[in-house]
Amino acid sequence: MSGIAIHKFTTAHPGDVSALKALPESTNVQDLLAVIGKTEGNGCVNDFTRMLSSTVWDPHLEASSGISVFSGGTEGVLSPHVSLVVKEEDYLNEDGSKMYSEGLVAKVGGTRDFEPWEMGTAIQAKVTADSIKKLMEELEVEADDVHMVLVKCPLLTTAKVVASAKKCITTDTYKSMGYSRLATAVGIALALGEVTEDGIEDALESYGERGWSSRASCSSGAELENCHIVILASSKKASNPYRALHGYMADAIDLKALLDLTSKIPASAERVQIFVKAEPSTDGVVRGKRHTMMTDSDIQGTRHARAAVGGLVAGVWGETDVYVSGGGEGQGPMGGGSVCIVYKV
Repeated sequence: MSGIAIHKFTTAHPGDVSALKALPESTNVQDLLAVIGKTEGNGCVNDFTRMLSSTVWDPHLEASSGISVFSGGTEGVLSPHVSLVVKEEDYLNEDGSKMYSEGLVAKVGGTRDFEPWEMGTAIQAKVTADSIKKLMEELEVEADDVHMVLVKCPLLTTAKVVASAKKCITTDTYKSMGYSRLATAVGIALALGEVTEDGIEDALESYGERGWSSRASCSSGAELENCHIVILASSKKASNPYRALHGYMADAIDLKALLDLTSKIPASAERVQIFVKAEPSTDGVVRGKRHTMMTDSDIQGTRHARAAVGGLVAGVWGETDVYVSGGGEGQGPMGGGSVCIVYKV
């Protein structure tokens, strides 16, 4: 089994694909599995920087059947960037034996397109779960091997709501982003055994409080009608120096969780990337103190959360081109968020 390599590059603008020229000479564009990026838009329904980035990158992914996942919003110190996930042959010794006893592997794919009335519902969760399970089978990994399932999911626009054959979960396009992320996250939790099929409705009704995944990272956008899925997992069948850790922040200022995870990285290892979800706690408090992220009429709450958590993560990681995505419904405990760290030994 061949593994992967991950290469990270900052971008000058949403249409910047210069990272392709910066890849190692040994890398073929046909080996490109996924482009995971942060763009400098508002991260909301009308964030067209995501669409621009997808439009310029997708033609380069056609030969490899790769996918793009772009998360909008680089508030505060966050820097726009892309992480390129590429297939890489196993590292072998001169005698043909494995150089490493394990390695990081990845699989990408997608669901079918969703009808507007399916978004944010148990249907979206189950369809997403089925697609993830199939990809895991093809990757030959178990749920315990998986460190992150990163998904780009669709949202509702006014045109979709008007044209829908059935009543949609909401007519508020911004709220639809959260409902779609939640249903996707519940689907991930179902695929990984973190919730049961009987618990889907409870997880959705509680907005993720009674059913969530510590390995889900979901962002929504108007640039697609289905879910784009990236699975990162460890495998003893692979041989490469890439490793991953996962956990979660209990709230937006959970420095201890970040330090605990980063302390497990060997001192001699190279830090590759950190993926973190962030959200404003819906109860309006952080450790008993009132916050105003949800009541600011000028700036959406997810933008506040990205800026706050982004500064914390960047300070710990030592770099600003970190993947911090807003809207953590069902992706860790309420007010917190999932964390996945990738490093190279």
